[in-house]
Amino acid sequence: MAYDRGITVFSPDGRLFQVEYAREAVKKGSTTIGVKYKDGVALIVDKRSVSRLLEPKSTEKIHDIDDFIGCATSGLVADARVLVDEARKNAQIHRVNYGENIGVEMLVKKICDMKQNYTQYGGARPFGTALLVAGTDDLGVHLFETDPSGALVSYKATGIGSGRPAVMEMFEKEYQDDMGFEDAMVLGLRALGAAIEEKPKAESVEIGVAEVGRKFRRLSEEEISALIEKSAPAENQ
Repeated sequence: MAYDRGITVFSPDGRLFQVEYAREAVKKGSTTIGVKYKDGVALIVDKRSVSRLLEPKSTEKIHDIDDFIGCATSGLVADARVLVDEARKNAQIHRVNYGENIGVEMLVKKICDMKQNYTQYGGARPFGTALLVAGTDDLGVHLFETDPSGALVSYKATGIGSGRPAVMEMFEKEYQDDMGFEDAMVLGLRALGAAIEEKPKAESVEIGVAEVGRKFRRLSEEEISALIEKSAPAENQ
């Protein structure tokens, strides 16, 4: 028991139990998907309401960080909000200091540095949230996954949250490099459907898109509905 009470104490087999517990919090979060396509990257999030009394628009799972970078979260919502605010602050500081937009990888490393700090010092707990960060910069299109430990990994397509196993299984089988926008969206929505075990609904799905030469944007409910309809035949085959 002593090993999982302190964040700074390693177990005899080299584990930090508090970090592992934080990962479990992420696994209980809503399914969040990131997928690259030719000249862009999309974030697809399941935001089904737990109560019919909840206002759907009050649930925000995709956040703008700057003009060309966005992120989606899974895990503890309050923890995610703190990290998003930190990311926005770092993006603005870089713009003021250097007169240019921050690089996606540089921004993600700054977020992960903050996460890692909370695994190394006593008196605080790790962040119980993972972020998928999507954006474009001079080096191209990027999709990064961050972990409560402060680790970061770049992916072509990935998922976090409760539906990750089903999402990754479908991506491993069907993802292809240089997919078009529509093909990538259809695959992502099919993966989301496999994760939640039902057909996604436009009002309970949020999609953010970062494309080369365009600002980060969210798709409208009408656009999402049209993409869901295109994904439906593939699900029924």
